[in-house]
Amino acid sequence: MRALRTLRLAALPILLFLPATPSGQIAPATPIRHLIVVMQENHTFDNYFGTFPGADGIPPGTCMPVDPHDPLNTECVQPFAIRDLPIQDLDHSRRTFELQYNDGAMDGFVYALNERNQDGQLAMGYYDDQELAYYWNLAEEHVLFDRFFSSAGAGSFLNHVFWVTGGPGNGRDKPTPEGMGDFPTIFDRLQQAGISWKFYIDNYEPGLDYRDLVDGRPRPAQVEWVPLLSMQRYLDDPDLYSRIVDLDEYFEDLRAGNLPAVSYVKFIGSSEHPPGGLLAGQQAVRGMIQTLMQSDAWEESAFLLTYDDWGGWYDHVAPPQVDDEGYGFRVPALLVSPYARRGSVDHTTLDYTSILRFIEDNWGLEPLTPRDALANSIASGLDFDQAPRAPHLVSTQRRGANAARGIDPAFNTFAYIAALTLTVAALIRGRQLVPARWRSRSGTGTAAAGKGDNR
Repeated sequence: MRALRTLRLAALPILLFLPATPSGQIAPATPIRHLIVVMQENHTFDNYFGTFPGADGIPPGTCMPVDPHDPLNTECVQPFAIRDLPIQDLDHSRRTFELQYNDGAMDGFVYALNERNQDGQLAMGYYDDQELAYYWNLAEEHVLFDRFFSSAGAGSFLNHVFWVTGGPGNGRDKPTPEGMGDFPTIFDRLQQAGISWKFYIDNYEPGLDYRDLVDGRPRPAQVEWVPLLSMQRYLDDPDLYSRIVDLDEYFEDLRAGNLPAVSYVKFIGSSEHPPGGLLAGQQAVRGMIQTLMQSDAWEESAFLLTYDDWGGWYDHVAPPQVDDEGYGFRVPALLVSPYARRGSVDHTTLDYTSILRFIEDNWGLEPLTPRDALANSIASGLDFDQAPRAPHLVSTQRRGANAARGIDPAFNTFAYIAALTLTVAALIRGRQLVPARWRSRSGTGTAAAGKGDNR
């Protein structure tokens, strides 16, 4: 039985004491009246949390074969901490997924990138709490999902389509000058039910959409990552189009007490997309979370951070194949909420349609596709039997194992201003390119100059 369906009755005593629902709005089935979902870019679970205590991380003794198809070739590459080593945008096309997945053997990660004229050993790099201090601290305070899969074994665009439609749309792996056609989205369901929503984009350029695509030229990230900008009716309908806005409005909406019921968020400059730096993304996410915690909306909110695809990196868990498109490999996912199970590693099998499932269950909406109708909900990470937890300012510093659980003692006006300052600085700075030098860790060579045409 789905988690939220059992929670409808369990949450009833809590709902009796919640503020009245605004006129015309459907009362949610749980105390969550605001869901915020941030979709970042191109990392696997093992790449970010493969050494996180208690999670299903990198198995001991892992060594990825350089050529799994040659039994006489015993050369392999062990996982290694990236630290300050330079990286590149690893190929993450559908063909690379197939080679890395290798019919479920999960042994083609090095081989596939070598076949794409890249240095395959890069796939085995991982980060830990030294580079991801804020995210690891969040995981210790809230919920880390270690069975959250990308919806499709393909790149960014198709997975973003699943994120908003629950299916593959027209099945194309990239936006085209013809657009993606007319498919129902979760925002249609919300709109029809009179439930508020917005799609926030940082560094948003109004008027830039699929009609600006030209074959042979780079695809703007805004068009690649926001499927609504490839759907004609979202561009032609003033009401729909007005809900696609710059990220600045998120902070304005929180201050004004106007945060929508459902908020989707895309960072452009601070997306953590390789070879961009990780600090800018963490600072931008931190600014959003801390501003939420300072607002009146906090006690009724859930904030989900996840990633759009695996980005070519290694992950050891073979994804279940539920249909012709997916799942793809695991991606990081964190759930932050006053109702989050504190310090929990949640093993529920999820994908992007699990976000849709939560929205549909919480606001009584019909499923979009068979995929989201059958999906588990991200509600598995929430406990509505507990009183909502007070907000805590999660630190960006690691101070030893479980030291103060990563919480700064001060949660004051200075910290609030500092968080907003960091966010603005991150948005201005955008991607931080890493050094152009690669130091080999496995002795199998240096980085190739080739770069996949992926986002």
